[in-house]
Amino acid sequence: MVRIKRLVLDVLKPHQPDALECTKALARLGVDYRIKLTMTEMDERTQTLQIVIQGEDLDFERIKETITNMGCSLRSIDEVEATGAPGTTTES
Repeated sequence: MVRIKRLVLDVLKPHQPDALECTKALARLGVDYRIKLTMTEMDERTQTLQIVIQGEDLDFERIKETITNMGCSLRSIDEVEATGAPGTTTES
């Protein structure tokens, strides 16, 4: 089993909800989720965000769903850090 430990996401969001609400919504997804949200660009209608999410076993589908439900758009996955669980083997 592979566990996702860290994601760096490029997200486009409207001005509302604000950055604090977005951060809280993502942090609620896991008791050990650590969120760092940085606004990298802003125009009249949208903000471009870099969101770094760290935890022991990130649930990407729930993260993506939460981002979408806030009216945001996931533009790209810029970084991923993952580990294999003990007993994980590869097949040729």
